[in-house]
Amino acid sequence: MTHTGIPRTDVCIIGAGPAGALLADTLAAAGHDVVVLEAGPRFDPTDRLERMERSIRPGDSGLSVWDMGGKRDAYTSSGENFYPLNHARVKGVGGSTLHWQGMVMRLHESDFAATGPAGGEWPIDYDDLRSYYANAEQELGVAGAVDNPFSPPRDEPYPMPAFAPSHSDSIFAEACEALEITTHSVGNARNSVAYDGRSQCVGYGTCNPVCPSGAKYSADTTIEKAEAKGVRVVTEAPVQRLETTAAGERVEAAIYAKDGRTYRQEARQFILAAGGVEIPRLLLLSASDEHPDGLANSSGAVGRYFMEHLFAGMGGVLSGRETRQNHVGFMTTESHQFYDNDEPGIGPIKLEFLNYAGPSPVEIAMDSAEYGDDLLETLKASYGHNLAMGALVGQEPRKENYIGLDPSETDDHGNPVPDVHWRIGEQEKRTIARANEIQQAVLDELGVDIRWKIGPENTGPTYHHMGTTRMGTDPETSVVDARLRCHDVANLTIASSSVFVTSGAMNPTLTIAALALRAADFVDESLKQA
Repeated sequence: MTHTGIPRTDVCIIGAGPAGALLADTLAAAGHDVVVLEAGPRFDPTDRLERMERSIRPGDSGLSVWDMGGKRDAYTSSGENFYPLNHARVKGVGGSTLHWQGMVMRLHESDFAATGPAGGEWPIDYDDLRSYYANAEQELGVAGAVDNPFSPPRDEPYPMPAFAPSHSDSIFAEACEALEITTHSVGNARNSVAYDGRSQCVGYGTCNPVCPSGAKYSADTTIEKAEAKGVRVVTEAPVQRLETTAAGERVEAAIYAKDGRTYRQEARQFILAAGGVEIPRLLLLSASDEHPDGLANSSGAVGRYFMEHLFAGMGGVLSGRETRQNHVGFMTTESHQFYDNDEPGIGPIKLEFLNYAGPSPVEIAMDSAEYGDDLLETLKASYGHNLAMGALVGQEPRKENYIGLDPSETDDHGNPVPDVHWRIGEQEKRTIARANEIQQAVLDELGVDIRWKIGPENTGPTYHHMGTTRMGTDPETSVVDARLRCHDVANLTIASSSVFVTSGAMNPTLTIAALALRAADFVDESLKQA
């Protein structure tokens, strides 16, 4: 038996992560009646110290930091490269911003113009998003400085001043100056001063996977603002499928599960904001006579062109100097000098200077069998002499990388689980090798005894899901148009990194937020015209 949910609303948003939260808050401010359906729970902010304990003492609890796992979150990974999906996501109010690193950069102008081997070009350019990027920086609260000579043009200051460079940044600066590598500050969605009702960062150093102080932005704070404007949020309500009108041209209802019952939520407009894996999965689960290959999938592109950022890294021990690693839990210096490179067969590289290399004092203590003065001497000898660098490398959009359904395994509601087909291409491997060359040059310049290296053969994802419902002007090759509205379904909008056409090498959340704010304007316009 299917029960009626909240009476028919103007907008039904599926997902309470950053995109869903910003859309809910913006559309409610415009006077619309909004319901948000979220598959996960609402986490209590007062539990975050306990969640931090889980992260630094993982052996003491059978639970993940954010309660991921089990039948609800089952998945398979059938591609050439294994993909650890549940390490990449959080289900709950706030979504993945609950455990993200909080790094926020704008895509470069070149990213919107780039084309991959599979073709495809963004139907919008940087200028279409420029004002929305500024609004997104205000909404998230970004600390930054206008000192990056490689960044795209901007007219507005950051809402907060940048964090001061760390001690190890000054060590890296010596080598970079000698090698003519330009460094600059990092845009951070964490408070360098008190902002938007949240405190200044107090330096817990556990930003990823949990910020106990709330200084790092998470989208649950935007949901609270939206609720104050009248938005209703239904938690632990996973949507099972979308039902369309008889002709299949509009969505009529979202069918969701809650407390052992099945509910039907009707609305004038529907927005999918559940990320690059669950969005294509829901569309594929919503196949019908009118949409036999999945809803909004006449192009066959739903789930296709899945992209990630690959990690390249290197680190070791610097004898005779204190590096003070782990005093800061996030990055304060980067270099985008190698992003828009003209090297043949090499993609964009975002170079990172890490502030958390080597074991922290807690990790050293937990691995030691010593106590008292003996442990103190071990800590003094072991801590604070490491240095490391990282890099994000962009991935080409390829049709054979995709999110499908695995009917051989089902979730707690009997639905096929998502199946990740992921392969790392030769261009990514060449680009990672180039990033490693730059990293080795910097560390050699400093005399670091290199102890570990990531790349190119042992690389892994940085947990940024992109592609799977790509944007485009041609309904034959894309899922949504430039307004993020599905080509096939008139009242269905998608707000997520799933609409990215290319990956770039910048952390994607700021672009997700900018696209969501832009989509909110179009949905508002549609509601007012109807």
